[in-house]
Amino acid sequence: MNAETRRSFLAKSGAAAVAWAGAASVLGANEKLVIGLIGCGGRGSGVAGMVGGIQFACDPDSRRLAQVAKRHNVPEANTCSDLRRILDQKSVDAVVIATCDHWHAPAGILACEAGKHAYIEKPISHNFREGQLLLQAARRNKRIVQHGTQSRSRGVVANAMQLLREGAIGTVLMSKAWNIQRRRNIGHEKPSDPPKGVDYDTWVGPAEFVPFQKNRFHYDWHWWHNFGTGDMGNDGTHEIDYARWGLGVEALPTRVAGLGTKLYHDDDQQFPDTQTVVFDFPGDDTVGTRRQLIFEMRIWSPNRPYGIDNGAEFYGTDGLLVCSKGGRLHVHDRKGKERDVKPKEPPEFLEHGKDFVDAIRNERTPNAPIETALRSVALVHLGNIACRLGRSLTLDPGKEAIVGDDEAATLLGRVYREGGHWAVPKGV
Repeated sequence: MNAETRRSFLAKSGAAAVAWAGAASVLGANEKLVIGLIGCGGRGSGVAGMVGGIQFACDPDSRRLAQVAKRHNVPEANTCSDLRRILDQKSVDAVVIATCDHWHAPAGILACEAGKHAYIEKPISHNFREGQLLLQAARRNKRIVQHGTQSRSRGVVANAMQLLREGAIGTVLMSKAWNIQRRRNIGHEKPSDPPKGVDYDTWVGPAEFVPFQKNRFHYDWHWWHNFGTGDMGNDGTHEIDYARWGLGVEALPTRVAGLGTKLYHDDDQQFPDTQTVVFDFPGDDTVGTRRQLIFEMRIWSPNRPYGIDNGAEFYGTDGLLVCSKGGRLHVHDRKGKERDVKPKEPPEFLEHGKDFVDAIRNERTPNAPIETALRSVALVHLGNIACRLGRSLTLDPGKEAIVGDDEAATLLGRVYREGGHWAVPKGV
């Protein structure tokens, strides 16, 4: 297999990416981008530093908003609880969206429609349908959208992908991603009044309205269908993304089989704490072109493959490659002997936040564009649907649809707030 740079591989894998030529750009060579932060939790504050700082901040929790504003020197006049105030600012070039999952795509769509570029934390959408609408909005408005899968800009993962492209383990036929770590029990709670200083109505936004409950608020929202995507959509998104990247599949799978259950946590979580999901990609339906991806999750176990909490392994015709975003990279031959091998053509890359800024300045596709994000996050949504219903799914990749299962097809979208909400995407 011919060597190819990471940039060239990204260009091929993002063949449907937006052509940025002609996108509005009024920035001078040394002019600083004006960036607003939507969502002031720990992740939001971290990404704010990655992109070189923020000038506006938004969060419905006044305490978090004040903390982030102080940390990043944002004037009080540039803070708000309603994201529309930031999107209305003509001076804002881009936004970082680090909200709960249920706000990711609605906020991203609104940002694109307002002419803002967007860095959106993973997963890029709460459900498959919203992801499709976000893609349409980005293309329609010629906006750059960077997905928060930072592994796309990490040297160890870039090196692993390059080795796979150079044929270090032959033809890659299967990959397995895993997310094995110890998450805390969220307990059992009952509805109560929201904390002082929290605009809970804005926090819920377009989602189906439910009363405030302590264990479905900050961070714990991950484990509720109304707001999150479970840990498959949380940490699992990273590993699924580079497991799919290394496997070299672009279309959706044709079959998804998954089992998920709660084996350990006796609490209010609606998502399983244990999942095994298999995705089949048929190629041209001949031996040698078919591919398979497996996702394995246990968020209660301290025992990890290779001592790695989150990682992926790739099985090729001539060996095995193991890597993790945390820095591990091992290559083994067909007999299991580890090889000391480096890419023939080392990839070049920018740190993820800087890549986003550079992509805006140079009107180019970023490392984790929305098209790439949607292919990986689609696996998250499909895997969660299969586990939620307890049955396999059959898909038509060309139509991007689940076949012969109306209940499963309904779960490609979501139920929104009764009576509507200004952030519900048009076309759902």
